[in-house]
Amino acid sequence: MRERVVRQLDGVGPVLSCADLTELRAMLFPSPPGGSAPSDPPIGASAPQGPVTWGDLVVDAAGHRVTWCGDPLRLTRTERELLARLIGPPLVVWSYEQLLSAVWNGTHRGDTATLHSAIRRLRHKLRSLPGGPQVHTVRGVGYRLDPPPPPA
Repeated sequence: MRERVVRQLDGVGPVLSCADLTELRAMLFPSPPGGSAPSDPPIGASAPQGPVTWGDLVVDAAGHRVTWCGDPLRLTRTERELLARLIGPPLVVWSYEQLLSAVWNGTHRGDTATLHSAIRRLRHKLRSLPGGPQVHTVRGVGYRLDPPPPPA
């Protein structure tokens, strides 16, 4: 069926054919050379080693601690791990599958309701931080943060 469609479109323009959504995302959002982006973290991938920062926000996943301007921020383990991945370098769009795999060790594969609920709670807590990070939805793909503001 695909071959017939491709033949009918021959000469009209470029045709992209892929097996599923995961393959399409890999084509549209390739990992940069060196593999520094979280293209598909292995199941059970650990949180970033050492503290990661976003402006005045510091997430120390290993120390189970998050601070904003030096003051502790009360987050659950799940919220802390989500935030550590979203602010960890490089700032990229994390797909739903990548976050589910990294934070929940792949145990909620395909069930994005759990992820959306955790992101909603995280957004609510971050909203109280003046000038703090905002979690943005990339519709149909995942979540991302803006770069931190330049130092004053």
